[in-house]
Amino acid sequence: MLSHSDIWRAIDRLAAAKGLSVSGLAKAAGMDATTFNRSKRAADGGKLRWPSTESIANILAATGTSLSEFVALIEAVQSRGALQRIPVIGYAEAGASGYFDDAGLPVGTGWDELLFPNVGDAQAYALEISGDSMEPVYRDGDRIIVSPAASIRRGDRVVVRTLAGEVMAKQLARETATRIELKSINPAHADRVFLKGEVAWMARIIWASQ
Repeated sequence: MLSHSDIWRAIDRLAAAKGLSVSGLAKAAGMDATTFNRSKRAADGGKLRWPSTESIANILAATGTSLSEFVALIEAVQSRGALQRIPVIGYAEAGASGYFDDAGLPVGTGWDELLFPNVGDAQAYALEISGDSMEPVYRDGDRIIVSPAASIRRGDRVVVRTLAGEVMAKQLARETATRIELKSINPAHADRVFLKGEVAWMARIIWASQ
């Protein structure tokens, strides 16, 4: 049976899949940024609200998502459960040796955790941003969720760690058999180009707490 929460969580999953917060998804669809906020999911007195068909149509059009793809998100919510525990790693820790394996997966235990709608990747983790190198898109204290299992295409926002231990969030401009070209999110910082042999791993950003 379809419930209110199934629809709302499917909207959360769509936003995450597009690398957006629910506020960012609403704005991308030309709607008020608070349209999908938690406070809008129930009326006064606690009566649950359904999202409007118009708002759903708007976000599908804005993200290029078909109705069948959205239905698949609803089914994924129903089959996989509501929440996933995601470890939170400090940005400085991401650059230190011993915190990640060769595949870019966190190593060890004792991380802080956040509960998040299931993203379909058991190895997903969050990085907490420090500094201003990724402004205005990502600010100090923001958390970005990274999925090592997600496929990466040109134009995606990614986290890259070099073999020298440098960690950066960039936009993938181009990838060839030998080179990775990255566009800076903050225009005050230079674009970067690496030989593939210089990169330890690259993973896609699927959501940010903006």
